[in-house]
Order: sequence, then structure tokens, then C-alpha cells
Amino acid sequence: MRQFQIIFFLLSIAVLSFGQARQAGADTLLVQFSGLVLDGTDENLVPVPFTNILVINKQRGTYSDFNGFFSIVVEKGDIIEFSAVGYKTVQYLIPKDLTDNRYSIVQLMTQDTINLPETVVFPWPSRDHFRLEFLAMDVTPELQDYAARNLAEEVLSQARENLPYDGRENASYYLRQQAGQNYYIGQRPPMNIFNPIAWKQFFDAWKRGDFKEKK
Repeated sequence: MRQFQIIFFLLSIAVLSFGQARQAGADTLLVQFSGLVLDGTDENLVPVPFTNILVINKQRGTYSDFNGFFSIVVEKGDIIEFSAVGYKTVQYLIPKDLTDNRYSIVQLMTQDTINLPETVVFPWPSRDHFRLEFLAMDVTPELQDYAARNLAEEVLSQARENLPYDGRENASYYLRQQAGQNYYIGQRPPMNIFNPIAWKQFFDAWKRGDFKEKK
């Protein structure tokens, strides 16, 4: 009975020592991997927020915060993949000969422009179906009169005059006005009363009748 207790005690010590050694070996493989993800396309080096950071073949990962910072526990020799929308995917190998359990890098990402092919949307499955539907369409006289009224020159001219500017036209007008003001900044702008080109434009408009009262 005493011999059995001695054998059990020795086996317990051996198992405990093996487990501690195995845990110590596993701890030496773990590395606190952290760093910044920056846009390296130009020299500004702005952060790339919410970059996907994946440990290859480990089904683990994280993502960078709004400032591009990340931190994750990895093992020595792991391959880390960095991916973000609009950027080229980059892989990084954790060195196997690290002597410290902390490792930091600055990962640069390069912008990747993807040109999608042109997409044309048709209300019919094919051109043949469209041709058949178009030839079979019954255009009544009422529809013809309605289309003729909408395409009348008076209606189109009034629509052109009353149609408001879109965002692009407003931005262009504002930039032209601003450029005109900045062109003569610090000095008095010229007076058109001494401009012969302005006088010619005035006489041409007078001959055309632009200043006549329109009924």
C-alpha cells in the first residue's frame, strides 16, 4: 500500500512538471502584436480605420480602430493578413526568432483602384424583345399630341430658363465668382466703361433688340 502511494506521488509530480513545462513553452511562443495601419500611397500617411487583420489558418483576427491602431495576441511564425476596402491586401510574417513577447510595426497600405465593367440596364431581356414590344406598341393620337406639346420649342425654352442649377453647376458658378474676386484682390477692379470689348457687346445687343420691352 505504501509503495502504491509512493508511485502515485511520483506520477503526479511528473505530470505536473510536464504540464508546467508545456505551458511555459506555449507562453514563449505567444506575442502581443500591435501597431498602426497607415495609408502609404503618398507622404501624408493618414490612418486606415477598420482594417481587417486576420491570422492566416487560425480563424482569429481583429480590426484597427478609427486611428488605425490594432493589438492582437499571435504566435511566432504566424502570417498576418491586412485587408481594407480600396486597398491592396498585404501579408506580414511574425519573426520566429523574437526574444521579446511584444512586437510592434507600422503597416503601410497602398490604394487599389478597381474599374468595374460598364453595365447597361434594359427593361426587356434582350434587344429582340424590345424590338417586338416597340413594333407592337399602339400609340394613340392623344399620346402623340401630348408628346408634341412636351417637345414644343416654347415649352423647352421655358424649361431651360426656369430649371434650377444642379450641384455641379452651382459649384462651378461659385468657383468662377470666387476666382474673379481673388484675381483683383488688393487692387481696384477695372471699369468696363473704358473697355472697348464691352462697348462692342453693348452695341451688338442694342442692334439685336435685347433692350426692347418684350410683350
